[in-house]
Amino acid sequence: MAEINAKVVMDLRGRTGCGMMDCKKALAACEGDIEKAIDYLREKGLAKAAKKQSRIAAEGVVGAYVCSKCNTGALVEVNCETDFVANTPEFKELVENIAKTIIKCDPADVDALLTCKLADSEMTVSDAITEKTAKIGEKISVRRFARYHAENGTVDSYIHMGGKVGVLLLAECEVTDAVKDVLHDVSLQIAAASPVAPEYVNRTEVKAEHLQHETEILAAQARNEGKPEKIIEKMVQGRINKFYQEVCLLEQLFVKDDSMTVEKMIAAKAPGTKIVAFTRYKMGDGLEKKVSDLAAEVAEQTKMK
Repeated sequence: MAEINAKVVMDLRGRTGCGMMDCKKALAACEGDIEKAIDYLREKGLAKAAKKQSRIAAEGVVGAYVCSKCNTGALVEVNCETDFVANTPEFKELVENIAKTIIKCDPADVDALLTCKLADSEMTVSDAITEKTAKIGEKISVRRFARYHAENGTVDSYIHMGGKVGVLLLAECEVTDAVKDVLHDVSLQIAAASPVAPEYVNRTEVKAEHLQHETEILAAQARNEGKPEKIIEKMVQGRINKFYQEVCLLEQLFVKDDSMTVEKMIAAKAPGTKIVAFTRYKMGDGLEKKVSDLAAEVAEQTKMK
């Protein structure tokens, strides 16, 4: 059985909002497997859906750049070690130039991106990062990126909380100022969504395995509530509709007017506009931040001498 230490319990608590004792019991029942423990707590009706990722811990910036001439946009997450460096103009300029490079070079992945010549520079992205790392004394790394090119529409981006959250949106539409305003509102919707951020444009995109997993969780919840089998299927279907409203962008209530869904808002203000795809990055998702313990470091160095 895996060791159930305080860190794991706190991680589970942070991801589910459940009490310490409930988290300890769930981990014990699931042999320390945090993902199974999340399902266990949900089946017991103690937790809502939790993203399968660790709490945000790494520093850095999510940046975006949209080229109006080539109708292409890029979203990129670049990590560093401290929030101080992340907020410097020099670091943010590097992030923007990397985003411009993604638009120009259309790399297949991060490894390919690192070999591209950085925008407004004669160096490769890799060499530019190495130079910046040597200058500021912190490790810098490109974690992930997305790139959209609009053939019959436009690309929009939105950066929230100074680079803590970023969104890139692709739409097929007639490009007018009114439509651009609507799409910017949709990008804001995706960025600001809480506690559950949308994962799909509409319900037809929901992966079969995701839907199956959710159905099993909801059925287990109903049984744990003591509901008779004959009504469980109907209950699950009702709750699945709520699940769609949480994870599907077009079915979410519009953040600026919750009397309508995002789909109805688009139909009313920008008829004929189709949301094709979106990417949402929350800076540091799944990365663990190094916590510095000065006393421990001093003790260790003293012991070594």
